[in-house]
Amino acid sequence: MGNELKRTPLFEEYSKYGGKTIDFGGWDLPVQFSTIKEEHDAVRHRAGLFDVSHMGEIFVEGKDALKYLQHLLTNDIAKIEIGGAQYNAMCYENGGVVDDLLVYRLSENQYLLCVNAANIEKDFEWMNSCIKGDVEVTNKSDDYAQIALQGPLSEEVLQTLTEVDLSSLKYFKFIDNAGIAGHSVLLSRTGYTGEDGFELYGKPTAIVDLWSKILEAGKDKGVVPAGLGARDTLRFEACLPLYGQELGRDITPLEAGIGFAVKLQKESDFIGKDALIAQKENGIPRKLIGVEMIDKGIPRHGYKVFKDGVEIGEITTGTQSPLTKRNIGLALIDAKFAQLDTEVEIEIRNKRLKAQTCATPFYKRSK
Repeated sequence: MGNELKRTPLFEEYSKYGGKTIDFGGWDLPVQFSTIKEEHDAVRHRAGLFDVSHMGEIFVEGKDALKYLQHLLTNDIAKIEIGGAQYNAMCYENGGVVDDLLVYRLSENQYLLCVNAANIEKDFEWMNSCIKGDVEVTNKSDDYAQIALQGPLSEEVLQTLTEVDLSSLKYFKFIDNAGIAGHSVLLSRTGYTGEDGFELYGKPTAIVDLWSKILEAGKDKGVVPAGLGARDTLRFEACLPLYGQELGRDITPLEAGIGFAVKLQKESDFIGKDALIAQKENGIPRKLIGVEMIDKGIPRHGYKVFKDGVEIGEITTGTQSPLTKRNIGLALIDAKFAQLDTEVEIEIRNKRLKAQTCATPFYKRSK
């Protein structure tokens, strides 16, 4: 018998909406409710609701919390105001990535880190091993559930359930203890789909109730529950990295194209800073680029990329774009070949098929 799969507080809700579950990093989560294409389409044009309760919530507090996070993370934490969020990478000394995460500043000396589900224990151990000074790090992942309402109609739908003026909540800002449909939640204007939207963190009972209330409020607007399949195709079109594919222990944030979250100039030395400075000075060896098939075929994760018969890298994520029907992928390849419109070959089922490098992101919302 294998280990039991973990379930989120929303597990019982899936079957009511036709959810088909899969093992996702040890979690029993819905891959889809209707079809991936329909859910993807709903998020791009209306709105979709995701259960993201498997994500981890780690709190950092204490007099030295800021100093500690500046040392731990690549971005400049001093720039986050109370009520603000920031995207970050947490690195090893060699510049490889422990995890990518969001940091929320709750008060002067208290922060919430939202980390990837498969990395919760590893991150928590790593963070504890790096503690210096007056800092307390607490894993409260089991105390929280989280849902994400994403898509152009998400503000309009959510507004019917709250007195909070959502139009005044800017991107990457949040309100703690926001009242929504009789519940108090942390309401954040963030997401992982390339669309406008909100993420709601709260007690499991509150989030379970809000799941059905939001779907009811959005029913006439075409809001649907959405699974991991659409979450992956949406984030892929918007070129948002996934840990374990575009980021990892042996892939640096500079190679993965998230250099905007790496502040090499910040005063504090952070873990991995020297390695990343050296990589920048010596030329970043690999680059994450877009590829589009010329021959018929779909590039998939792990497929090898060749140039003139020599292996130069591999596909990190690939699919047929539900929006444009293009057969596209993200590939981490030797930087020498990363110029646009370079012809390469991708090995698909023992055949090398033609493709060419192309611009990213594959999708950008119009406003």
